[in-house]
Amino acid sequence: MTITAFVSGYAPVNGLKIHYQIQGSGSPLVLLHGGMGSTAVFERLMPALAESRRVIAIDLQAHGRTADVDRPLRYEQMADDMAGVLRYLKIDKAAFMGYSLGAGVALQTAIRHPTIVQKLVVVSAPFSPRGWYPEIFAAIAQMGPATAEAMKQSPAYRVYASVAPRPEDWTVLLSKLSDLLSQEYDWSADIAGMGIPILLVFADADCIRPSHMVEFYKLLGGGRRDGGWDGAGVPSSRLAVLPGRTHYDIMDSPLLGAVAGTFLDEGSRAA
Repeated sequence: MTITAFVSGYAPVNGLKIHYQIQGSGSPLVLLHGGMGSTAVFERLMPALAESRRVIAIDLQAHGRTADVDRPLRYEQMADDMAGVLRYLKIDKAAFMGYSLGAGVALQTAIRHPTIVQKLVVVSAPFSPRGWYPEIFAAIAQMGPATAEAMKQSPAYRVYASVAPRPEDWTVLLSKLSDLLSQEYDWSADIAGMGIPILLVFADADCIRPSHMVEFYKLLGGGRRDGGWDGAGVPSSRLAVLPGRTHYDIMDSPLLGAVAGTFLDEGSRAA
């Protein structure tokens, strides 16, 4: 199948000009990047996903080509932003695939705007801060100006500086991310009540504890009984653990596109 070229633009939503890129046609799929990232994280994945669907990659507040505004970063507010982008694009319902920070935004979109989310792919994200290893949570709390300056030697900063409307906002971004990720939350009750299929994807050397991965899956009805020879006990949600990967390179796994694509294409089976 011939893949169409990218179409890009800006959606005026909640005081932001939210940058998006669209490729392909068919059922819509929204892609949301991780913290300090941008739509660039999906460069390898997007063409394959766009072979059979309309893929919309979005730069979240203060990330990529979306300029920051005078408000904190909050999952709930960014979820409302995503609902606004879909309204702007005249999309009634879409599947969402988010990585890390973007996965949290995708989850909150499904919680706050359930009628617009068809399926979810949650890549390397917890449902509560206690899912992180303690040293990761401690490092998050310490992010700020000093960390921002040190990270100017990193690939993440080089990508940010190449596309950000105001590269000088790098320090503000890291401070806002630290504030966001240091917040206490527990979405377990909301997640357990979701009525949509969800694919959880983690790395086997992730910065999220394996016990939390299993706990997350159990909230979705998985890991509670044998699936049965006839598959009658297989829940509509899925769990995938990709081998030889970490939180930081899971998006480069050649298995990710195949696992996500299969899940997005399959019909739901009730548990």
